[in-house]
Amino acid sequence: MIIAGIISVLPSKNNELIKRIAFAGSVIVALASMFLAIGFDKSNTSLQFVQSNAWIPTFNINYAVGLDGISLVLILLSTILVPIVLLATWHESDGGRWSSKAFYILILVLETMMIGVFAATDLFLFYVFFEAMLIPIYFLIGGYGSDNKSAAAVKFLLYSLFGGLLMLASIIGIYVISGNQIGATFDLTQLATLEIDNRTENLLFLGFFIAFAIKAPLWPFHTWLPDAAKAATPGTSVLLLGVLDKVGTYGMIRFCIQLFPDASKTFTPIIITLAVVSIIYGAFMAIGQKDIKGLIAFTSISHFGFITMGIFAMTSQGMSGANLYMVNHGFSTAALFLIAGWMIKRRSSSTISDFGGLQRVTPVMAWTFFIAGMSSLALPGLSSFVSEFLVLVGTFTRYPIAAVIGTIGIVLAALYILIPVQKMLHGPIAAGNEKLADLSLREKLAISPVILIIILMGFYPKPVLDLINPTSEKVVVNAGYTDPVAKVVK
Repeated sequence: MIIAGIISVLPSKNNELIKRIAFAGSVIVALASMFLAIGFDKSNTSLQFVQSNAWIPTFNINYAVGLDGISLVLILLSTILVPIVLLATWHESDGGRWSSKAFYILILVLETMMIGVFAATDLFLFYVFFEAMLIPIYFLIGGYGSDNKSAAAVKFLLYSLFGGLLMLASIIGIYVISGNQIGATFDLTQLATLEIDNRTENLLFLGFFIAFAIKAPLWPFHTWLPDAAKAATPGTSVLLLGVLDKVGTYGMIRFCIQLFPDASKTFTPIIITLAVVSIIYGAFMAIGQKDIKGLIAFTSISHFGFITMGIFAMTSQGMSGANLYMVNHGFSTAALFLIAGWMIKRRSSSTISDFGGLQRVTPVMAWTFFIAGMSSLALPGLSSFVSEFLVLVGTFTRYPIAAVIGTIGIVLAALYILIPVQKMLHGPIAAGNEKLADLSLREKLAISPVILIIILMGFYPKPVLDLINPTSEKVVVNAGYTDPVAKVVK
């Protein structure tokens, strides 16, 4: 936010200076988050780095933040992706409705909101960040996007506002209940101790869950996503699908399960069903896509089905797998969108059939897209495999039918990734592709850390799992569940 303030006083004509300051500032934030991770006590499941200051004392609203393992890894995801996006999309703001200065201010404000939403421990503060994120994304899509950008931005905003209003109604309800029992508060730790009758708890749960399901997005609340992903610039799409959508699944863990454990149990069969439908529906829709951005968007709907299924399986393996999946999906989707953006810019087309034979013309770009695609289909040895395996194993121990149906998504993933890979990277060189340029040095530097993370997380996910596992186990236990005991057949 400080860097955004510095940029705001610079002349708009100093584009290169603005870009360099924004990039340098995002790198500093990324390094600071890494130092937080180094100082984080993995064995301590309590909130760490806690700060709390009175904000609106009349209503007992505090600026209260803190980190556990789950929120820490999502903040790391956010802060690592922002400088990568800025470097990868150096000229993305050129030709937009507003200046480059406005573009980079919006990106940095968005980063501030993303960090805040994952760190907030005051319910009202979380809601403020949750809704404030809509503003920069709306202007990034509407001001710098491509075809149908205005309609896509408005659709995104209306869906999100509707979910936000439902959540606000539930927040007011739980605030009133807390006033009758423990004194009006928005503190999450205290709100988790409230005693709420079943009917009221179910209604409050639905207000939160629908808001998070829209944000995630989970079928049937997903319809804003393909339009937004197609209209947005590649960098905006990375932050939208790679980070912001994780707020939905993070909210399910942090608020739906923590505040409403009995309602979570009541609605779990329905949510598991929605998750399975999302997996299959997203995969089938991805197979039929002719537009590369639409393809990536629908694959994400399928992946969020896996994440939601892992969360509500209510097993430690499923919960850890879901949290790891959020991180892995963020990086694999970032790679896909960034490389797809470079392809589209070079070819002036987003139609899959227009990219034939790229492996012979632009081998580096083709191979990076191939690795990102293989990670998206959860190929063993790449990042998504471990998380998808944990989700399916954790779900199978409690909901075997859902897990078995979910595995169909793996088969479909092979189709929706391998068929486009074959069309785009192999075969005859499509007309107009003969002189396409391969990745520049800047583009190679931007995509290299993402590819490196995808490979390292495939072979050695332990550092991230060490952060996630204790908190995941605590969430499951606090929700009143224990891991199913394996049956021994004699």
